[in-house]
Amino acid sequence: MESHLFRSSLVLAGSLIVCSVIGSWAALSVKGQEQTIAVTGSAKKHIKSDLVVWTTTVSRQAEKLADAYKPLALDIPVVKDYLVHKGIRKEEITVSSIATQATHEKDNYGGEGGKITGYTLRQSIEVRSKDIDKVSAIAREATELINKGIAIESSAPSYYCTTLGDIKIEMLAEAAKDAKIRAQKIATSTGSTVGSLRSAKMGVLQITPADSTQVSDQGISDTSSIDKDITAVVNLSFSLQ
Repeated sequence: MESHLFRSSLVLAGSLIVCSVIGSWAALSVKGQEQTIAVTGSAKKHIKSDLVVWTTTVSRQAEKLADAYKPLALDIPVVKDYLVHKGIRKEEITVSSIATQATHEKDNYGGEGGKITGYTLRQSIEVRSKDIDKVSAIAREATELINKGIAIESSAPSYYCTTLGDIKIEMLAEAAKDAKIRAQKIATSTGSTVGSLRSAKMGVLQITPADSTQVSDQGISDTSSIDKDITAVVNLSFSLQ
């Protein structure tokens, strides 16, 4: 009987020791877990384009390739002279190579057959300039050349900011500052202080027309407007003390 009580006492004592060890480990584990805070910061800035790229296309059609090429070769110098007369510098004008498209005879089902019935030749003229207002006006007025018998297609100008690379870096820094300020305010409200940075992730940049509410998961890079807004987002994680 005494032997049985002795063995039971040993088992009970061992169990208490094990529980004590486990309890101590759990307390140390909780104390060792670092508290962190994850915040999102953003920054927005208005920017103005300083480069415009505009393309216009001249085309000619004829049954024979040579008959389409001859008038096109005469049209291009006329368009270039028109642009120079409007104030575009020659070095701002680039003429592309000629694109050729054959027109085929239709079959009984409306598809194109093997016989070539004519050719369409197209040649583009690109203008790259810092004078945004001037090029924008010319893009609207270029259809005047139609009165001279030139088949011209004027595309919408594209507007760019050539200092965008530097602005992106500046905006990401501002977004990071905003994120830390948010973290500090949240930490203060809970009686904590913000410690060291634990992780950082850059979000996509949104470059939209001014005052636009457009947002995309893949980011936006608008080229249709002169005045734009750039928004940067940064996700940061800090330790709490």
